[in-house]
Amino acid sequence: MITPQAVTERFLRYVKIDTQSDPESPTIPSTEKQKNLAKVLLEELKAIGIKDAELDEFGYIYATIPSNTSKNVPVLCFCSHMDTSPDCTGANVNPLIHRDYQGGNIQLPNDKTQVMTPSAHPDLLNQIGNDIVTADGTTLLGADNKAGLAEIMAAAEYLMIHPEVKHGAIRILFTPDEEIGRGVDKVDMKKLGAQFGYTMDGESLGHIEAENFSADAVTIVINGVSAHPGFAKGKMESAIKIVSEIIAALPKDKLSPESTEDMDGFVHPTSIGGAIEQATLKFIIRDFVTSGLKGKEDMLKEITEKVLKNYPNSTYMFKVTEQYRNMKEIIDKHPQVIQYAEEAVKRSGLKPHMQSIRGGTDGSRLSFMGMPCPNIFAGEHAFHGKQEWVSVQDMQKAAEVIVNICGVWEEKR
Repeated sequence: MITPQAVTERFLRYVKIDTQSDPESPTIPSTEKQKNLAKVLLEELKAIGIKDAELDEFGYIYATIPSNTSKNVPVLCFCSHMDTSPDCTGANVNPLIHRDYQGGNIQLPNDKTQVMTPSAHPDLLNQIGNDIVTADGTTLLGADNKAGLAEIMAAAEYLMIHPEVKHGAIRILFTPDEEIGRGVDKVDMKKLGAQFGYTMDGESLGHIEAENFSADAVTIVINGVSAHPGFAKGKMESAIKIVSEIIAALPKDKLSPESTEDMDGFVHPTSIGGAIEQATLKFIIRDFVTSGLKGKEDMLKEITEKVLKNYPNSTYMFKVTEQYRNMKEIIDKHPQVIQYAEEAVKRSGLKPHMQSIRGGTDGSRLSFMGMPCPNIFAGEHAFHGKQEWVSVQDMQKAAEVIVNICGVWEEKR
């Protein structure tokens, strides 16, 4: 099957290329440097014999592994994103392999304060004897989602040189800007032409994710009353203080990221800014049940109106923006997309584990764009931070699962 080296060598190349996305940029992709990795991937796809590989103007890569069966198999897509999070620097990544991990702490050499412990990273306890890849303590690693890229590339190479593995047409999609919520903004679904898909962007070995948060954003703009501070008595209504009171009125022991887990949703303020006359407060709203979003938004609106009763000359604007929805609503209508993934995981000698995502995924939006698309483990852990890590053996297994998914779909026709 696929060797550890086939995945690891690619992964180590990819993480050294800085591909951070930028939420403040209006361009597509948001950073031109993402195309540096895209160009490498494009040449590697061509080198393994994929003739139609292309990089479009928006930084998306499309490629096809041709069908080698006479059966009418649905076209599958495997997708990963090229960008890394803007939350932690991705420049000058120095990947390190900690071979034959035997437990205990891992101290990252270039920042002695960065110590990975099994208590903080419990999945390390499942990695005894495996090879752990980290950065050096000064940057993120980029396993999110360059592990997925390496796994898809290794699986693609394997399928191209092993025609005995029968499969239908396989489409490869590599996207920019997933980390800033724009990963599929410019995907050409007609060009992609796939009926079902899988993102390779999950965490622990064997995990399959077919459910994620439904998500909205809320923007509250407070229009206060400005006055000279020396003559403000009875006149000034500070927008800064109003938005501060709204924040202070939020529940302290529930409905926040720091107080929720599992299937709990939350209301989370993400930015605050402005001046006396006008201030803006931004939130993200999350719930696994789409209808639950409105209740949280109504609560937030009620808090805003209650606070403003004490400021009779001030007004507000309350705007809700849909972000993404729970892919379960689509995937439940196509149970085979999960059943075949579970079978593929079992064929790789693993136990399938269904997991919910406390976040979003390109697969969610792709599902609602017409391609049911659950998420498969890529082995990445502690993403968006300096202690991010991945296991070589987990990446190898993820690549093997890709090959097995292709085979299962062909067999079931």
